[in-house]
Amino acid sequence: MSQSTSPGGSDALRFSAVKPAGFVLFVLLILVSLPIFWIGHVSLALAWSTAEYSHGPLIPLISLYLFLRELRRMPPPAPEVRLRWPGLVVVAGALALAGLGNLMRVPDIVTYAFILWVAGVVLTMFGWSRGRLHMLPVFHLIFMLPLPQVLYWKLTIFLQWVSSALGVWFLSLGGVAVFLEGNVIDLGVYKLQVAEACSGLRYLFPILSFSYLFAILYRGPLWHKVVLLVSAAPLTVLMNSVRIAVIGVLVNSYGIEQAEGFLHFFEGWVIFLICVAILFGLAMVLQRFAPNPLTLSEAIDLDFEGFGTIFTRVFAIRASAALLAAVLITGAASTAWQTLPAPEVTAPNRDPLLLFPRQVENWQSYTVDLEPDIERVLAADDYLNAFYEKPDEAGVVSFFVAFYAKQTEGQGIHSPEVCLPTGGWEVFTLQEVPLDLSDVGYGRFNANRAVIQKGLSKQLVIYWFEGRGKRVANDFRAKLSVLSDSLTMGRTDGALVRYVTPIEPGETEADAEARLMRFMRLSLARLPQFVPF
Repeated sequence: MSQSTSPGGSDALRFSAVKPAGFVLFVLLILVSLPIFWIGHVSLALAWSTAEYSHGPLIPLISLYLFLRELRRMPPPAPEVRLRWPGLVVVAGALALAGLGNLMRVPDIVTYAFILWVAGVVLTMFGWSRGRLHMLPVFHLIFMLPLPQVLYWKLTIFLQWVSSALGVWFLSLGGVAVFLEGNVIDLGVYKLQVAEACSGLRYLFPILSFSYLFAILYRGPLWHKVVLLVSAAPLTVLMNSVRIAVIGVLVNSYGIEQAEGFLHFFEGWVIFLICVAILFGLAMVLQRFAPNPLTLSEAIDLDFEGFGTIFTRVFAIRASAALLAAVLITGAASTAWQTLPAPEVTAPNRDPLLLFPRQVENWQSYTVDLEPDIERVLAADDYLNAFYEKPDEAGVVSFFVAFYAKQTEGQGIHSPEVCLPTGGWEVFTLQEVPLDLSDVGYGRFNANRAVIQKGLSKQLVIYWFEGRGKRVANDFRAKLSVLSDSLTMGRTDGALVRYVTPIEPGETEADAEARLMRFMRLSLARLPQFVPF
């Protein structure tokens, strides 16, 4: 009787014997890694509970599938594995990065370090020559991670704008009279708000993951795979715009009440499934340009045969000095993090913004609470939204301060660029300008100066990011400053400070700016009591 040479045959017999020492080391390695990566795992669990990242739990399973698929199509590893030390270097680097993320209390850094650590473990177990061939499943794990907050909001703003513009274009093609103000689609009687949830991110992340998987499984030329991979993002944005247009047609024809139920149904899995179907259709079209065209079932490798036997190889992991070293290095890092005193991130004593003076010299004010949805997105520990008036001034001045006690554990300042389009305002101009407020103890610094417009109304906006005695205009630099100060000062508190005044009819921008600066000097003299230096 002949012996089979399939993955479940002689190769499987060769690796089916359990080697307790290697398997025990592998399990121990996983266990000792938990403390050093713990805040990253907690952060992932929280992110996966949101709509944008609800696909996250599927990503490790898909990565495991890709890994088993590669093991099946490759020959078994050689008995003597060489060049394990590059894996140990990667493991050590990942642990150092995780330690830095823990010290800063930034879960995003820890989660990225975890993926780097997984790559190091694979390289340690298989050696450099073989291990680097298994990096595609490891890189796929990136799709389970939430984007850094700054990038998330930048991408949200861009996708909201694109989806709004394309949605209005589709509505116009359908003969619907429509006008776009910022991210507000004006249908006349009704207005549709293209908010954060309508940006398309909740489809983009899972579709990007699926297209990555699809490109790997696809049997065809490399350029076919590249087309399938890069088509995911524009396809998602396009379909999200179509969804917005369809909702606009329903609202225009039947009223807002008829659209709400459809909106909740259509914005979820339906869009995802349509995008998947289009990707399959694109694969069929690409096969027509292949030298030897295949049917769709032949072009997509979805064979699961032999995976159970291949999975049992985990019980046949060989013990090695390098694997033991990875356990010791990881265990030492986790032990150090558990035993060393954790850095304390504190915020200095301050008065709540509720107590900020309602009268600043001759300026009288009233306050307005933010809407619950805006408060939720803002996620500030304290805020002030006050409007100051003076009898001899031509316009009111809006003074807004959002204070955050900590900015490294899921909290952080949102740039006004996020919320301005939400109210229908469009940014007409935006630039960094120098401010000299030395006379009120604020020194010289750069701030953002914007002119925003909605219809015929214009407003002048000046804002900056403040914290720990520093003032910066750029949100990326502000975030980097938070990270460095968390290590050097043990503080990550900060605030967004924003002043807004209308450019009244007959006024120039210079007139509005002069009014803004007059009130700014008076109010900033009192702000350190509420936003400490």
